[in-house]
Amino acid sequence: MRIAYLVNKYPAVSHSFIRREIAAVEEAGSFVLRFSIRAAPGALPDAKDRAELDLTRVVLANGFAPLALDTVRVAAANPSRFLRAVRLVGRAIADDPKRGWKHFAYLAEACWLARRLDGAQHVHAHFGTNPAAVARLVHHLTGLPYSFTVHGPDEFDSPRGLDLSGKIADAQQVMAISSYGRSQLMRWSSPADWHKISVVRCGVDQLFTEEPPQADRSPPILCAVARLSAQKGLPLLLEAAARLKAQGRTFRLVLVGDGEMRDEIEALIQRRGLSETVTITGFVDAGRVREILLTSRAMVLPSFAEGLPVVIMEALALRTPVIASAIAGTPELVDSTCGWLIPAGSIDALVTAMEQALDATPGTLHAMGAIGRGRVLEQHDSARNGAQLAAQFAGAA
Repeated sequence: MRIAYLVNKYPAVSHSFIRREIAAVEEAGSFVLRFSIRAAPGALPDAKDRAELDLTRVVLANGFAPLALDTVRVAAANPSRFLRAVRLVGRAIADDPKRGWKHFAYLAEACWLARRLDGAQHVHAHFGTNPAAVARLVHHLTGLPYSFTVHGPDEFDSPRGLDLSGKIADAQQVMAISSYGRSQLMRWSSPADWHKISVVRCGVDQLFTEEPPQADRSPPILCAVARLSAQKGLPLLLEAAARLKAQGRTFRLVLVGDGEMRDEIEALIQRRGLSETVTITGFVDAGRVREILLTSRAMVLPSFAEGLPVVIMEALALRTPVIASAIAGTPELVDSTCGWLIPAGSIDALVTAMEQALDATPGTLHAMGAIGRGRVLEQHDSARNGAQLAAQFAGAA
């Protein structure tokens, strides 16, 4: 079976789980055509991500002119289908006059894509934002079935603005990455469409699921693996670190990642006197992430909004306990047996959890990590989840 995958930016450091999913779907017997609306952002430290560049076609690679030409060609080839797609754009503009006009760009992108599907029998988009909007228009232009995976939190922040219910109604299938995510899709769709919505969990790379070496967790090191963005709650983490340091605690905190808040976070580190305590690595490859997780007593992620972070799965797979906000799908994986769930936004609870992680014996940390690893291996096997997806695509076709 030939399946077209559509992502907003692919490959990308933060989208390695999509690469693993594609590999698993192909291993299950399908062929995947990779499409990205925009070019891959920035450097790709992981060689597996770089290898995907040559396999991925970028919709906006050559500007708007090719899209305009393909729009004319698609309209001329099948005027009735094109008019249906135009009506969908018109409804988007009527629902949101200020931002709905961008759906004309989505229509042009869909026309470009419709002419390059190369025999694909199904279109699958990752994220319920603009990739799903483009896939929906491809469906109206070609009649091909489409599906999309919703991760959150963006889709749940603006379900009406994104017309989540309309996308679900037109889709053949919709995948959520957690039971929480499925509940939100049910919330914003008709009960008549609930049968389309299933849970397909993200898979973890073999680098993390293979048996890890015995880790020395005696040094007082904590880490946070996250994009340096507002939703991750990292300023709260730095305030908690400053409070612990003021109490006389000696420890290290390693921030693994990069992003739009880096300058702000670096300034906060300076302002709170944490230069000797906190290190920012920037984006690193999966091997380096693994090394840092194996030398940390816990991975800390005090997010304000999430879906279900893959890095939590990676940490637990390596028997590294997790401190995380009790939001979205996270409690489906993390509880007191393998980490610390804290109320989102509570600096007191965060400080207490970090103290307990720093004070825990190596035996306690190992026991917690063993429970977490077992849970990840059971729920987040890439090959098994990829086979599930491939079967669902085949059923849709």
